[in-house]
Amino acid sequence: MRSSNMPLRRSVVAGEFYSSSAKELDAFISGAIDEAMIPEGMEKGCAYVSPHAGYKYSGKTAAYTYKALSMNAHIKDIDSIVLVGPNHTGIGTQVSVSAADWETPLGIVRNDLELSRAIVESSSNAEFDESAHGGEHSIEVQLPFLQRLGIDKKAAFICMGYQDLETSDDLASAIVNAADKLGRNVVVIASSDFNHYEPVKAGEKKDRALFGKIESLDYAAFNRLVDDIGSSACGYGPITVAMEYAIKRGCKRGVLLDYSNSGLATGDFSSVVDYASFAMV
Repeated sequence: MRSSNMPLRRSVVAGEFYSSSAKELDAFISGAIDEAMIPEGMEKGCAYVSPHAGYKYSGKTAAYTYKALSMNAHIKDIDSIVLVGPNHTGIGTQVSVSAADWETPLGIVRNDLELSRAIVESSSNAEFDESAHGGEHSIEVQLPFLQRLGIDKKAAFICMGYQDLETSDDLASAIVNAADKLGRNVVVIASSDFNHYEPVKAGEKKDRALFGKIESLDYAAFNRLVDDIGSSACGYGPITVAMEYAIKRGCKRGVLLDYSNSGLATGDFSSVVDYASFAMV
């Protein structure tokens, strides 16, 4: 049960990025989940990547992430989900951790405040800060998928203003240390879109290069490559955190579940945003 003393972060992109109608939202997610075809071998995922655009653009790709999570053989044993997204607004601290419960049209996702505190205490950069989350969409759009699938877990909500490798290293270690200290079984979900606003073939070339590094969980090479190829993937820090966490938990590889772009919704392939879902197993 939610404590009345907890602050509540209300939805800010319902009606914009996804429907504000619980019925319509449920119907969209249900249809997308039904369409998602998940390969075998996803039973032991410990970290995931999901896009964060409007649902008409990236919602069907995001469904792959959450369907894979729902098929995790250890889903009942997962205590908490750590959601890590990039900061698009520039408001807030280097790494901003929320102390609030979060609301969507499908209900409330409760904050694992004990885990959130332990992450802040274990990190050199993370601070409690709600300002970074106030107008940020990258985490909020993930929550209805968890709710629709009945994945009723407490969560930590983390927004990365700094995404350099040192900051990602620190945050990944803080999540591991906090989870171990509290005895929590934790899954990490990284929120990111991939290349932005280039012709589809140019964007795919950049994305595929990055995918190879995610598949091998080579997070250091992934970070170097983002700069070397001029990728505009917006959540490379959260993806790095997910890869590092996956390695620390014994995962061996990343698996591309789905790849799409905004042109599939708009019909314009001259300037697209790319989306991908991954499971790390």
